[in-house]
Amino acid sequence: MKIGIIQQKNSPSVESNRNNLIEKIERLSQKGAQLVALQELHDSLYFCQEENVDNFALATPIPGPATQIYSQVARKCGIVLVTSLFEKRAPGLHHNTAVVFDTDGSIAGKYRKMHIPDDPAYYEKFYFTPGDLGFEPINTSLGKIGVLVCWDQWYPEAARIMALKGARLLIYPTAIGFESTDSEQEQLRQINAWKTIQRAHAIANGIPVITVNRTGHEPDPSNRTNGISFWGSSFIAGQQGELFFEAPINEETESVVDVELNRTETVRHWWPFLRDRRIDSYHDIINRFID
Repeated sequence: MKIGIIQQKNSPSVESNRNNLIEKIERLSQKGAQLVALQELHDSLYFCQEENVDNFALATPIPGPATQIYSQVARKCGIVLVTSLFEKRAPGLHHNTAVVFDTDGSIAGKYRKMHIPDDPAYYEKFYFTPGDLGFEPINTSLGKIGVLVCWDQWYPEAARIMALKGARLLIYPTAIGFESTDSEQEQLRQINAWKTIQRAHAIANGIPVITVNRTGHEPDPSNRTNGISFWGSSFIAGQQGELFFEAPINEETESVVDVELNRTETVRHWWPFLRDRRIDSYHDIINRFID
């Protein structure tokens, strides 16, 4: 499968962000991309750096005006398109939602972010209700794809369930970066951990992982922090955790990468982790903690 990824700096203008994305999606499709994946909450700045009720105006119903725009570009380009939107489900009820469009522009499915962080500069619990659609792969004309979102990428359980349900690959729209007061050593530890945990999902499940992060510095509107410098580094890892592609930290990037999905069967024959799982002995995993 030829996979296109777009790592982009965002501006305060939703219209400008969308127009930039549409131009890049069209270029990637002309280069042969069959599937294009976008970063988390790509229509706007990362508004979760502060708790501000005015930001709910950025939310969109699904389906709605935003999905109509991305539906049109998916149909025009004949691609599967993975988007990430701020969903307005009802007054006072919102989700961080990935919407997948098939090649005919129809909504193939959606995934609502399950793990919601609440940390300085990442106040997502103020905005997003935890997802209620479960870990369900989305059926597309290219097969089943497992879409998870950002903070979900740290949880092996989410990746495993998607794989057990037949996902051919995992896709993580992401918005993560450095705080300026972190030392260079701490920044290196963070980004290495981020890459390592996701490459481990690829290895443990024998399926490729596609992670698309934003890049560029976005100031904190509340001035409580120095803002976030998103670390880019979008990447595609193969079934054994090998890196097929890695974007730079500070630059916008658009690229098409050829990923051989059929290697999954070969790798799972070599490393039969699914065969040797002791499913009769994992009941403790559903506990919050075991004293």
